[in-house]
Amino acid sequence: MPPENGFEALDVSKEVLRALNQMEIHTPTQIQSETIPPMMAGHDIIGIAPTGTGKTLAFGIPMLEYISLTETRVQELVLAPTRELAMQIVAELTALARFIPQIRIAALYGGQPMSRQINQLKRKPQIVVATPGRLLDMHNRGHVRLDQVHTMVIDEADEMLKMGFVKDVTKIIELVPPARQLVMFSATTNRDVLTISWKYQQSPVEITVEATRENRPKISQYTMVVPREMKMGALQYLLDSDEYDRVMVFVNTKFMTQRVADRLAKQGYQAQALHGDIRQSQRTRIMNDFKRGKFPILVSTDVAARGIDVDDVEAVINYDLPNENEYYLHRIGRTGRARKHGVSFTMMTFQESVRMDEIMKYMDTRPTPLHFDENKVLRTEDDEAFFKTI
Repeated sequence: MPPENGFEALDVSKEVLRALNQMEIHTPTQIQSETIPPMMAGHDIIGIAPTGTGKTLAFGIPMLEYISLTETRVQELVLAPTRELAMQIVAELTALARFIPQIRIAALYGGQPMSRQINQLKRKPQIVVATPGRLLDMHNRGHVRLDQVHTMVIDEADEMLKMGFVKDVTKIIELVPPARQLVMFSATTNRDVLTISWKYQQSPVEITVEATRENRPKISQYTMVVPREMKMGALQYLLDSDEYDRVMVFVNTKFMTQRVADRLAKQGYQAQALHGDIRQSQRTRIMNDFKRGKFPILVSTDVAARGIDVDDVEAVINYDLPNENEYYLHRIGRTGRARKHGVSFTMMTFQESVRMDEIMKYMDTRPTPLHFDENKVLRTEDDEAFFKTI
């Protein structure tokens, strides 16, 4: 590998560099270059950065650099808000530790038999990635000890605390040694995130990566005013008008997610639903099948989609307008990855257009409005037929 590999300047070990090269990651992102040195120096960190900026490697690389391979207790702990994100973190850390065979990683989350996870803990992992509820359950049953943890990472802290895990998270922080390193990553700041930081971090290094145009993927964004009763027809129009091999459709509720997927399937589309009411084993299978290209259309809620890391999603369709501004960025950021161009369509009722204006102010961007003419052809503001121009 040529010396331009920016990770070499961050004092990354040859084993991790070799893994990064195999992952075809050669230049650190802003959050990585600003996080790795202070984290390796032992500082507490609070990092605010948008999705898709490489936060997992930002904390994963330092964790692997100062781990003790001979220690049999848990040294590194990562908390994630959802099972899907926990699985994704484990996958990235495993790839990163490919050339350090002594590293053992355990994943603890609900929806999987405890016996399988207890067997992982019996292998004496140095790293545990967990959701808060399952970790506390394992600790209370005596299956995992946290008294030797020296680095604790809370990933997507804003989302985790918003989901009601404040008490669980604080309980876990108080189970690890007081002198531990505490690292928090979040897409946004809120009162709970700041409270945890003030209470438990010691002079944290604050790192903020703005959601600038430079670190956003290249995504052509379009909006469509569509009456609620016409949304399904508009969705099918978009799916029929271009040959997208991989599409994610975002819906706000579990009930509607299943309903939209079922209606698409009845119309002959290869579509599957992903939401919290589907049992974990089935969700894992659906996610893996989508990643492998076994079906082209995934209909999902926001929470269920966390942890899906697919480089070639060609289009994102917001069937519902997201409830939170940052969710819009999370959603459309599923496309346009790996330096490819992506496209997003957002359907909204006329009454929701004010809400969309708020999102656009947050994003500092202006999508192209589309509309259906009297012949039900989708057109741009310049009155051109849209799918001739895309």
